[in-house]
Amino acid sequence: MDREALAGKLESLPDAPGVYLMKDGRGVVMYVGKAKSLKSRVSSYFQKSADHDPRIAAMVAQVEDIETLQMDSEVDALLAEARLIKDIQPRYNAREKDDKSFTVLGISQDAYPYVFLTRELDVVARQRAAAKGETYVPPGEPEKATFIGPFTSSGQLRAALKVFQRIFRFRTCTFEIREDDDKRRFFRPCLLWNIGRCTAPCADKIPREAYAEDLRSFRRMMTGAKRELLKEMKARMKAHSDAREYELAAIVRDQVFAIEHLKEHRDLDDALETDLIPLDPVKSVDDLRDLLGLELRPRVIEGTDISHLQGSDAVGSLVSFVDGVPFKSGYRRFKITTVDRIDDYASIREVVRRRFARLKNEEAAFPDVMLIDGGQAHLNAALAAMREAGVRPPFTIGFAKHEGDHVWVAGREAPLRPDPHRPGFRLLQYVRDEAHRFAQNYHHILRRKRVRDDGG
Repeated sequence: MDREALAGKLESLPDAPGVYLMKDGRGVVMYVGKAKSLKSRVSSYFQKSADHDPRIAAMVAQVEDIETLQMDSEVDALLAEARLIKDIQPRYNAREKDDKSFTVLGISQDAYPYVFLTRELDVVARQRAAAKGETYVPPGEPEKATFIGPFTSSGQLRAALKVFQRIFRFRTCTFEIREDDDKRRFFRPCLLWNIGRCTAPCADKIPREAYAEDLRSFRRMMTGAKRELLKEMKARMKAHSDAREYELAAIVRDQVFAIEHLKEHRDLDDALETDLIPLDPVKSVDDLRDLLGLELRPRVIEGTDISHLQGSDAVGSLVSFVDGVPFKSGYRRFKITTVDRIDDYASIREVVRRRFARLKNEEAAFPDVMLIDGGQAHLNAALAAMREAGVRPPFTIGFAKHEGDHVWVAGREAPLRPDPHRPGFRLLQYVRDEAHRFAQNYHHILRRKRVRDDGG
């Protein structure tokens, strides 16, 4: 296919979610990707102003044809991409560096399975150990599990799981649950039970058979059997209704409705409303005090993040947690007004300076812990902003991603690398993810407003 014909094909692509397959002159698939808008994403590869890294540029130069598969939602596109990459193994989907690893979904094999995420490298290590008759179990993971994936975007996989957890209400805690434990009914379930994100088998809130059915449905959804699953669920709903089990029929009905309306979650960034991680607020806050070496329990935690798109519409977010629970009335949004280029450090300085200057002027209480999304340089930028505002910084940390999340603490030369399953550490992840979601949400609001104002 010549470039003129290819341009015509690009022009006809739909503005809809889906997956795309880049092919060379022999028809061999070189790359598989997903998009919330096939037209926008695929066309971006061939724009004259596109500034690709050498590896992507080399691939684009070889593209002779593009095949696209339109999906109902971005969630469906994410799942389809994972299946195609696993089946085809395109050469340009390979990791560029040995220390990079895709994310894999795991489901434990016990009485009440739980869902977790792991690295592809750890799954491979398990398989190699098993081939030698040995056992390798990464810290914090179950000895036996089934795996689905890999997925190229861990962030979008987490977001999709949060969508699915609202539907199937599976657990993500690692508690050992025994069906014969009569004391389970006295156990206090975590926050996810209260907000309808888990059926709380830990507290004997659901029969084992019903929980197993939800997990089977979730597993089938993740492996691409959506149409067959919906057909089976509708039959199950009718069977419950015919048997006058109206409460069970209503549960299945709501699940069917949610699956059929996945397209309402078109943008997975907007799905980051609540964390997948189950948290006991009291336990998490107590553990965070020990993790950070604080004298008192940190009642108020604030987190901030910066979001921008190609240098435009830069915004900042600030979220507030009280006693380990989101305090929505304390959330704040910031338009970046003093930075006219891509500069996360300067943007952080502006947000933190404005926040603490206001707290100082209003003589309001400072947070017990201030979390900055980023590493040591981001943390230093925030501390500089507090000095500019003329305030004494509260306990301030940077929460960075580098070969796994770790915590930079002001005044310490090396970061903390705690057990990722610690309740206090997971609370910090919750704050970080919520700050990111809130910043992304505000950024999208401004973009939509700008399009309307421009008459688009």
